[in-house]
Amino acid sequence: MFREWRHSRAVQRVEPGDGRALERFRWWQSFSRALFHLRLVNDDGRRTVYTVDVRHQNQSSGHVKAHLYLDGRHHAESKVPAVFPVRGGTVEVRASGFGLKRCHYVTAEGAEFQLVPDPASAEGRRARLDRSHPALSRRIGFLSLITLVVGLVLLVLQLAEQVTRAPEGLAQYVGTFTSPIDLPAWANTVVGLCTATASTERALRLRYNALLDGGVG
Repeated sequence: MFREWRHSRAVQRVEPGDGRALERFRWWQSFSRALFHLRLVNDDGRRTVYTVDVRHQNQSSGHVKAHLYLDGRHHAESKVPAVFPVRGGTVEVRASGFGLKRCHYVTAEGAEFQLVPDPASAEGRRARLDRSHPALSRRIGFLSLITLVVGLVLLVLQLAEQVTRAPEGLAQYVGTFTSPIDLPAWANTVVGLCTATASTERALRLRYNALLDGGVG
């Protein structure tokens, strides 16, 4: 019931577009813009192209907006998480602190299909690497996962040490915990940069885990 209510609220947030033309993707927008396409074929054989355009720099204002284009013209917009009604279903868009974690076409029957990233975008180039060098792509993905797991373990150890050392904290009940790994400030900074890079790489593939990626953000 809660999921249906949230879905309904997202649909209600959708505002009509102004009909402006879709801007071409520029190379310098690689990590500030996401562009995904959905191509559908009508009953009469005519092809319809929906495009989702998300500018990540809007996060500084406290929200991210997703824009939906229909055949190259601005059709609708909404704050993320967004649910756009389209022919045969909806397009769902969700963002994380490192990019998108969902950009899918959900049919009326419940089937889900991820939209295709624009070839010029960072997501598109990452998808091309996956197609042309699948073994290398899997290694990169595995390295990102391991980096996040290590970062999470270090974070848990440091938090446990801080919590149990706090005055009148848990120490009086469970004792004081000392982390077996004591990193200097510069090493913690390096770990933070590595985990942020790993989550960014995963976002390029629309991979997201609340515990791993969410913990980094």
